Amino acid sequence: MRLVIRVGGSVVASPFNPTLMNDYVELLLDLKRQGHAVATVVGGGSLSRELIKTARAMGLNEAAQDEVAISVSRVMAQLFVLKLGGHGTLTVPTTVEDAAELLKKGKIVVMGGLKPGMTTDTVAAMLAERVNADLLVKATDVNGIFTRDPKKYKDAKRLERLSFDDLFRFFGKEHHEAGIHQVLDPEAVRILQKRRVKTVVVNGFKPQNVLLAIKGEEVGTVIG
Repeated sequence: MRLVIRVGGSVVASPFNPTLMNDYVELLLDLKRQGHAVATVVGGGSLSRELIKTARAMGLNEAAQDEVAISVSRVMAQLFVLKLGGHGTLTVPTTVEDAAELLKKGKIVVMGGLKPGMTTDTVAAMLAERVNADLLVKATDVNGIFTRDPKKYKDAKRLERLSFDDLFRFFGKEHHEAGIHQVLDPEAVRILQKRRVKTVVVNGFKPQNVLLAIKGEEVGTVIG
């Protein structure tokens, strides 16, 4: 299978969790050993959001705010790449085309952000589209997609399955803004709707959930 795994900064970088990062590296290596083509997109987490706030307070525009967040996500990706050693790409790809070519060569690809105006969710969706991925798995800080924000509402219910057409019903924001923090960002949703890329949203604090999603077992929320 061609897999794209989106590892949320909220999981591995809020605060930084080197043990969990190493667990994800082992997961990527295991998937590669199983014969899968594997690409990963890593977020910058709370540090990205703090730097966005700092940039905003300094009077910098939204594009500049995005730039500092992108830098953090690329540093996160670099940590993964360095840990992967020769199994990875040695450097962090900065375009979807470069990532696709490296994946074609049998490397485990790890990316961060690309450019202002898009989050790492969008990067993952674009990469999944470009490589014609069989599955996109988002490992995040909640157990899937809920009817309401489960961190705020006790009556929130997890949705086991969701159609592409229903996605926007469950997200409050429909346009990008620096530091946006929801399960899937608006542009990623549009790409997934257009290309019908099968997606599973899982709790990323347990990397084995990613494996369960890949095996087709019931975990998180399936979009498709």
